[in-house]
Amino acid sequence: MIRDDVTGDAEPVMPLETQYDEYAAYLQRRSKLGKWYRKHWLYPRLSTCLKGGLLDIGCGIGDMLAYRPGSVGVDVNPHNVTYCRERGLDAKVMDPDQLPFAEASFDSVLLDNVLEHIEQPSNLLAEIARVLRPGGHLLIGVPGHRGQASDPDHKQFYDEAALLRLASQSGFRIIQFLYSPLWRSNCLSQRLRQYCIYSLWLPVSDVSH
Repeated sequence: MIRDDVTGDAEPVMPLETQYDEYAAYLQRRSKLGKWYRKHWLYPRLSTCLKGGLLDIGCGIGDMLAYRPGSVGVDVNPHNVTYCRERGLDAKVMDPDQLPFAEASFDSVLLDNVLEHIEQPSNLLAEIARVLRPGGHLLIGVPGHRGQASDPDHKQFYDEAALLRLASQSGFRIIQFLYSPLWRSNCLSQRLRQYCIYSLWLPVSDVSH
């Protein structure tokens, strides 16, 4: 139960299935402007950091999968996965503790606006390291401090220092920070980093060779 801050009364927690259903519906009705931004501005720039076979973790309704044919997506929300499959996309329901893929299956992994929803990301990051091929990249996007309050389900806040600590603890090294995500001017970069921070990760074993 969740307690109301004003009345002190306990409020019922929405069943997980209902949460999944409502979030899937929200993703499907997002604005045309947002879809245009992702397809024509965001995804082309993210793709400059992604190579080869891509795994999109938290793929939502599959917009990145549609942009990059041949990619594979996983999501905890079965409604999202069903919608992806109806679009002819390759998507699977994910278990955060065990990705349903063999070792060294992908050249790139995308974790975009997912990490902040996970209280203990160590298992997932270990699984990502397992399924990445040697020389593979992990690209992570998290909200900046202005974007953090946009979703009540955000459990963690990550700035650059927190991301560096997490990478070090998880056997990765961050080789580049990107701000939403291409940064042609310092002024624009400083503004964009308040809303979204992208970081490019490599397993430490690859960096050391």
